[in-house]
Amino acid sequence: MYGLRVVLADTDPLFRRHLKEKLLKAGYMVVGEASDGRNALQMIFNIQPDLVIMNAQLPGRDGLEVAKIIEEHRLAPVILITELNLQDELKEALGHWMISYILKPVDEINLFPAVEVCVAMFRRFCRLDEENRKLKQGLETRKVLDRAKGLLIEFRGMTEQQAFKHIQKLSMDKCLPIQNIAYQIIKALDSKKLENRSDLV
Repeated sequence: MYGLRVVLADTDPLFRRHLKEKLLKAGYMVVGEASDGRNALQMIFNIQPDLVIMNAQLPGRDGLEVAKIIEEHRLAPVILITELNLQDELKEALGHWMISYILKPVDEINLFPAVEVCVAMFRRFCRLDEENRKLKQGLETRKVLDRAKGLLIEFRGMTEQQAFKHIQKLSMDKCLPIQNIAYQIIKALDSKKLENRSDLV
């Protein structure tokens, strides 16, 4: 976790300085500080830090609300700092991959393990999210490709293997993704203008 870029948000400048000293000593980089939720959110969007540590109760915009916006945009993992009497209000935060919380007083014993867990969970979430995106993209590509092959079989009398090789060759010749070629073929054949689109097929 050495070298992580951190944004701090808390109304108390002395607390921020205290926390910053701990982070710097441990090898982290504090790249931004804010005293209210609105400025914190703008700063996080602009800086794109590796980690956000903020008070759960901030003026301008509630810390938990800001954390949920950060999560929605996949910006960074968030550690919320709270008093013991606010713990129940933050239980819902535990249901989020990117949000964690620690109780005051903050020291090395509770801070750095929370950082490691929160960042690790965030990275795992991002990997799973990317895998899911690629899976959906792959399914969409296969669906479009099957449609294009079906039209080539119907209108050009090709076998399935011939249709696939035809699409594959067009993709290589035109340096375009195979999904783009499939969309072009579908558009041409669906409109029954294949003869006028010889540049595509």
